Amino acid sequence: MSRYIVGLLILTFVFARGWSQGGNITARGTVVDTAGLPLAGVTVMISGTNKATLTDDKGNFVIECPAGSTVKFSYIGYKTIEQPADVSMHVVMTEEKINLDEVVVVGIGYGTMRKKDLTGSISSVSSDKFAKGVITTSEQLIQGKMAGVTVMRTSGDPSVGASVRLRGGTSLTAGNSPLYVVDGVPGADINTISPSDIESVDVLKDASAAAIYGSRGANGVIIITTKKAKAGQAKTEYSTYAAVSQSAKNYDMLSANQWREYVRKNHVVGAVDYGANTDWQKAIQRTAYTQYHNLSMDGSANNLSYHASLNYLDNQGIVIENYLKRLGGSITINHKALNNRLNLDFSLNSNFDKYRPTDAFVFQRTLNLNPTIPVHNPDGSFTEIEGLNYENPVAFIKNRSQEETRNRFLGYIKSDLELFEGFHWVTNVSYNLGKHDYSFYVNSLDRTEGASVKGRGQKATDEYSNQQLETYLTYDNTFGDHTIGLMGGYSYLYNMYQGFGAVRRGYSTDLFLYNNLAAGLDYRQGDVYSYKGDAKLISFFGRVNYNYQSKYYVTATLRRDGSSKFGKNNKWGLFPSASASWRISAEKFMEPLRNVLTNLKLRVGYGVTGNQEGIPSYKSITLLGQSSDDPQGYTYFSYDGTTGKWLTAYGIIQNPNPDLKWEQTAQTNIGIDASLYNRINITIDYYRKYTSDLLFTYAVPQPPYLYGKMLANVGNLSNNGLEITVNAALIQRKDFSWNVDLNFATNTQKIDKLSNQLYTTDAVPAGLLTGIRGMSGVQAQLIKEGYVAGTFYGLVCDSISTSGKYVYHDFDGDGKITDKDKTVIGDVQPDYTAGLSMSFTYRQFDLGFSFYGIFGQDLLNASYMSVMDDSRLPTYNVPDAALKDKLKAPADYSSYWIEDGSFVRLQNVTLGYTLPLKTNSWIKRARIYVNAENLFVITKYSGLDPEINLDGLDFPGIEVFNAYPKPRTYSVGLNVTF
Repeated sequence: MSRYIVGLLILTFVFARGWSQGGNITARGTVVDTAGLPLAGVTVMISGTNKATLTDDKGNFVIECPAGSTVKFSYIGYKTIEQPADVSMHVVMTEEKINLDEVVVVGIGYGTMRKKDLTGSISSVSSDKFAKGVITTSEQLIQGKMAGVTVMRTSGDPSVGASVRLRGGTSLTAGNSPLYVVDGVPGADINTISPSDIESVDVLKDASAAAIYGSRGANGVIIITTKKAKAGQAKTEYSTYAAVSQSAKNYDMLSANQWREYVRKNHVVGAVDYGANTDWQKAIQRTAYTQYHNLSMDGSANNLSYHASLNYLDNQGIVIENYLKRLGGSITINHKALNNRLNLDFSLNSNFDKYRPTDAFVFQRTLNLNPTIPVHNPDGSFTEIEGLNYENPVAFIKNRSQEETRNRFLGYIKSDLELFEGFHWVTNVSYNLGKHDYSFYVNSLDRTEGASVKGRGQKATDEYSNQQLETYLTYDNTFGDHTIGLMGGYSYLYNMYQGFGAVRRGYSTDLFLYNNLAAGLDYRQGDVYSYKGDAKLISFFGRVNYNYQSKYYVTATLRRDGSSKFGKNNKWGLFPSASASWRISAEKFMEPLRNVLTNLKLRVGYGVTGNQEGIPSYKSITLLGQSSDDPQGYTYFSYDGTTGKWLTAYGIIQNPNPDLKWEQTAQTNIGIDASLYNRINITIDYYRKYTSDLLFTYAVPQPPYLYGKMLANVGNLSNNGLEITVNAALIQRKDFSWNVDLNFATNTQKIDKLSNQLYTTDAVPAGLLTGIRGMSGVQAQLIKEGYVAGTFYGLVCDSISTSGKYVYHDFDGDGKITDKDKTVIGDVQPDYTAGLSMSFTYRQFDLGFSFYGIFGQDLLNASYMSVMDDSRLPTYNVPDAALKDKLKAPADYSSYWIEDGSFVRLQNVTLGYTLPLKTNSWIKRARIYVNAENLFVITKYSGLDPEINLDGLDFPGIEVFNAYPKPRTYSVGLNVTF
């Protein structure tokens, strides 16, 4: 299907250019301000038409129009003027004293609103302030750009995405990812849209803003607005960059010569020197190269406009055989009809990824192997030495053939019909598709698995689709000092998912790879599987906005969601919100301060949202199966008396829960917006979130239950925090400008409740330390009432004895170290986050840089805990630091290995130069630039990188041989507009 979609996009792209039309005269000229300085980006439009263009960096413009036309000039912060079209025009625009909040429009869900009219907590970032560099996931664009929005890219693997968390996690098991809304389509995959096609990102952070999305809004809502053609504007843009990347940091392990020196000085008997000098980390790494190309076109004619783009990314990973290749395209067409009373949008967006991820198990091998072992034998075969977790890491990668593909598609048709003045009927019909194919083969030479089973091949595919209808009515009007806005609508969502897969072993040859599974002679129960399921969500929603004299604002929303996922006793949920704001700066008593304090607004809001992502389809009903997914569950058999054989049977694998429902989050928000001299904007928000009915799987008694576990709503969890955002245009002159964006946020979390009368649990161990010698079954964390999610729980190490042993604190004073001496030794929740960006322009030059940081989180460096043991030598390798510290004991989990994970990262630095061009040049704008990413990290953490996963219950805040090194990347790029 993807090839047809891409073909359609390309054909549309090619023919779309033919829509532009010519005129009778060519109007040209320059637009300046009252000081004579040129104004770039002024909209120049032929009055009475949709034909328009923009002034270039020198204020120049050229536009074709009929003789006798009038040209209208408009620009934010300046008064709109009109002049007769002429072949030589000089236009002087007068500054208009207006706060940017008066004109900036943000997405609020089912509509837009001027920023000055907002009553909820909404943050916005436009494309000119997005993060720069090699962008493989759209979430990267806003990393470090908004207070309370934490974006973490925890792996250097280009095929791995990023995680986003707003104002702390609200759930233990239901997921903490926000809801994405792309061009009005809720639940769309943000990465369906190419990063270069995104115009702006608006984040609904508090419940008073997000409650309009009901049972999907508890983790916040991120609204994506894509680029559209501006009326009358025709342009073609081409952008490209080439990048080179290397590992920013590796573990400092013993080199071959250091290993030999240790063996010699310590007279180690039995040490085998294989004669090589191998850095096993570098053996699996490479200098990676990336290229990116994007071509886009905008055009319009009469009542029709379009935006089309085509892009290609080829991103090598710094680990061998790791890569991501992506082809994407989009076309958006806008048509106005019925005397501009009907507005139609048609959009297709698709991309196709081909990639190979890296198996994290390989990193443990790079830290284990003796550095004197060569990668290859003299005959060219891979050197393999017997030992636990001792496989040649290069062979580990090369003996595996893996290819994955991922196709995303989003298409929608949206109509906006003005039935009469101020009254609109909006309908949006969308189709969203995601498909993933997996192909894997491990050959018969592989020591870990392939040799024992004579090769293993696997194929799998999974896909989902969302069919969605949303229709609503809006009415907006002003009656004297009173302005009112009404919205009410209906939503229907049908989600379908399905997949299948097959595995075979026992191949007589490795030539087929995964392309001929039937050639494998060894097949077992469970090797072939398939599944399919669906879910429905039906919603009714409404909103009322009211303001008096543009000073006093009130907003109220209400949504009612009905989901097939919910139990029969809770099929429908109600999600209300209310908020108000007072624009203090508009009061008469503020007139003496208006030249200084250009805007001051107080906001307060309260709302209730839900999270249903933790409820799979059919989870509220009784299920039968051959066996359960639970490792401690059952497999059912029946005895056939006729044949005397045991046959596979079906039995209970899930109890019904008619009370199953969404997790519910109630949130209060108090905020202040202020502007100084119309240059410095400050936003401060304080919030309290209380999540009830947490979803968790509990053990239940048998009888009365037929199965020993059940998903139920029981617990409570709370978050509260403070957010501060400062945006400042410090200097704005003809030849020089300086802009600063700063954000800071705190969040405190606590699990308030885990049990009730029906479902009880005292504490739940988590953070299993797998793959570490002597740590089988050891869990590093504890989920417990009064603690935060991701709490480290263990022994406190007071010191290291003179003999190199751990000295633990005996809390109960009984002279023994037991589990009773365990206590809280840290947690993964950050105390605060921060981001800083600055941009400068000087004549044709521009310079920008961005920092972001996360502070106060504790991390467990389990990788170091495992390898910092001298007794591993000479068979296994150790870090250089292991020979310098006092520790002589084997790995043992305690506070000794808990580290401060705080860090500040220089995210990127960009230096650009815009070429000076002639006014009549066929090239409108050309800019070249160089960019550097991840230049340095300031941290005390001793592991590879402190930016590791903090979500979930499996390994939050734990580095255990699972860290793909972060790359340091340098790129050079070009942007050209025709």
